[in-house]
Amino acid sequence: MNVDGPVPLGRAHLLASTVIREARHAGIGVDALMPVGDIRRFEPAVASVELLGIAPEAEHDAILTSVARLPLVMVSKRDDPHTIAASTDRGQFVLHLAPPADAGAALAWHTGSRRHIARLQQRAAERGLRFDSGRLTATGGNAVNCLSEDELYDRLDLPYITPELRSGDDEFAAAERGQLPELVLERHIRGDLHMHTTWSDGRDSTERMVLASKQLGYEYIAITDHSQRAWSSHKLSLDDIPKQRAEIESLRSQIPGIEILHGIEVDLMPDGTLDCDDDVLAGFDIVLASLHVDAGHDREQLTKRYLTAIAHPLVNIITHPANRSPARTAGFDLDYDALFAAASESGTAMEIDGAPGHLDMDGAVARRAAAAGVTITIDSDCHRAEWLARQMRFGVGTARRGWIEPRHVLNTRSANEIRAFVARKRARG
Repeated sequence: MNVDGPVPLGRAHLLASTVIREARHAGIGVDALMPVGDIRRFEPAVASVELLGIAPEAEHDAILTSVARLPLVMVSKRDDPHTIAASTDRGQFVLHLAPPADAGAALAWHTGSRRHIARLQQRAAERGLRFDSGRLTATGGNAVNCLSEDELYDRLDLPYITPELRSGDDEFAAAERGQLPELVLERHIRGDLHMHTTWSDGRDSTERMVLASKQLGYEYIAITDHSQRAWSSHKLSLDDIPKQRAEIESLRSQIPGIEILHGIEVDLMPDGTLDCDDDVLAGFDIVLASLHVDAGHDREQLTKRYLTAIAHPLVNIITHPANRSPARTAGFDLDYDALFAAASESGTAMEIDGAPGHLDMDGAVARRAAAAGVTITIDSDCHRAEWLARQMRFGVGTARRGWIEPRHVLNTRSANEIRAFVARKRARG
């Protein structure tokens, strides 16, 4: 079955979630059903939407037949007795099945990456084992049970390596040295510093975003609508800023247990200036700066625009610096070394944006930022309350690809520490 090409992680994840939901609704008898491959590794562009189901081998034929009959499936093809490829109106997916005894080996095999699997195969061969097609076998072809991935890695004399690190690069050397990072988790995130409401191009009210954030257990959030000349379809005008501030003040007394910061996402203009005067920006609790339009500028000019913003004492976070769209556009060509040096020196954070349309900074870029001493934020950039958790999950997954630990992340800290971070830069003037 042909695949049209990579799709954004958000779209791939939505299809995988839909298949899982429909399979459960139909009562298809798998012990576990989960996304694997690029989705599980939080690859921003997903080459193939793949799932793995765990069930006794004698039931595989019936399960695959049932999957082919799901209402969302338009066309299907059985590639082998344990795999089905299917087309839906939302895209294509592949389902693999494995017996419980091979669950761990199959999960690792179908998660990838290919380079990571090749290294695991090499280690298996060095130990008189064979790791192939989701099974671990010993000399003579005798099966070696691997009920979990932990068992597989343990048999290969490795600590468990989390999926987001499975690139086939230096994760093995770090594992052998006992120096795998303690990666950031969703539970470490204490607040979301980037979201939008109906004051700009968000779908939900400020109150709805606050209540949804509180339900997620956040200690604080920042409401950061787009500034007056932003690229978005609707913006926060200068006349609306006092009205929004009054609304937030009212909500602070109405909704206890969560601190609401009044922020703004201000655009970087082609001439390097910000989209609001300093006296306006000074009234906000936190200021995010974004570059949405390249204005025909080259690498040097784009970098200079960012450096101007980073040097500004009222700018606290640079959001989604590449302004990329995974599986569509690579985004801006930037001198990241220059940006990271300036951000570290000035006390300006740089964002890992969990919106599926950004997932930026990704992997290697985020890792370089942390190594340069840059403070990171992980935010949802959410425009709908119902997507807050989902987009933060994507943000955390993207951060984990970059070996980001809680100590690197500003919003793993308290609200008082957030305010102190802002105050320190303002004091430097």
